[in-house]
This record gives sequence, structure tokens and C-alpha cells, in this order.
Amino acid sequence: MIDFACKRFNLEDIIKCGLGLTRTEFEIMKYFLNNSSKEFITSDISKKLKLSLTTIQKAVKKLYEKRVIIRHQKNLKNGGYVYTYECNSKLEIRKSIKAIIKNWSNQVEDKIDKW
Repeated sequence: MIDFACKRFNLEDIIKCGLGLTRTEFEIMKYFLNNSSKEFITSDISKKLKLSLTTIQKAVKKLYEKRVIIRHQKNLKNGGYVYTYECNSKLEIRKSIKAIIKNWSNQVEDKIDKW
């Protein structure tokens, strides 16, 4: 927990809020972080987390857009392709969150200065 004047913040809530993640997206991000040395396809994640494939696909798309996960295209022997996903480094995710928090802090300071 992190104290700020009259409120306490859970680190997970700060991460979710900072990155703009839903609870499901956050759970998928944690799954990737706990398996950071592996690549996954959405159907495997769906089975492992017992969530619908559509839910996983939407969440993975958002996590990819936020650079939490990295996407690779794997070409199939008989034509076509499949995307695999892996977690971005925890260091890069931390940098993103810190930049978001610094930006927010600067905005708060500006508002206070103008008050």
C-alpha cells in the first residue's frame, strides 16, 4: 500500500489505473509476467485462464497497443500465419508506468501552481 494524504493506494491499482487496464487485462498481464520466457497464442491463454477466446483477443490487442506484450507473426507451413505473444520486459513496463505517473504529477503541480 502507498499512502497519499487521506488515501491509500494498492500497487496493483496504480498499475491498472496508470496503464488504463481492466481487471481482465491486468490478470492477463500478470499471466504473461509470470511466464515471461514463453510465447503464447490466444487460444492457449484462453484455455489456461478459462476465459472466452474473444475476451482474450480483445485484451491481448489492448496490451499489445500499450506495449505491455510483444506480437510475433509465425508463418505456417501450409500457408497462413498465427500471431504469438510474449511479455515485454518488466523494465520497459516500469518505465511506461513511471512516465505516466510523472506526467500526472506534473499536471497536478501545474494545477496547484495556478490555484
